[in-house]
Amino acid sequence: MAFESLTDERIEQLLKLQKRITNPTARTVVDANHDKRDYVVESTDGTERFRLFVRQNKTVSDDFSCGLQWLPAGSESLILARYNGSSHDHPNRLEGTYVDFVCHIHQATERYLQARLKPEGFAQATDTYSTCDGALHRLVGDCNIEGLETQADHPELFR
Repeated sequence: MAFESLTDERIEQLLKLQKRITNPTARTVVDANHDKRDYVVESTDGTERFRLFVRQNKTVSDDFSCGLQWLPAGSESLILARYNGSSHDHPNRLEGTYVDFVCHIHQATERYLQARLKPEGFAQATDTYSTCDGALHRLVGDCNIEGLETQADHPELFR
């Protein structure tokens, strides 16, 4: 599949498609710097497959990423969304703007695909989570994923 022809409408459809985790007891894999966990996700109608990934730096608490990767049959994969911590700034290259050291949500866009940039290269700041667990909770809710117990955090308590 040529992802350059993927529209914002199709991306939104994939994000909102009802999905279910098929391995809710996925184990955490530890490497030198990160705790990593990957979940297998399928649309409830059986037409689409995804991977939900969770990465947490072992020494820097605000260095984390939770994401949803689309795995279309017979094609390369595409990260549709990533929910990152505040450990780094992020440039929105096409817009010429920055998200400065705050939690932020990346989403694949038609514009970034057509420009042959990282598909999820656009990001917006958020104050709806402050931890990896909170980011996972938000992603699962935003992307209509069932079958995984998550817990919201309350970033307003830290302001």
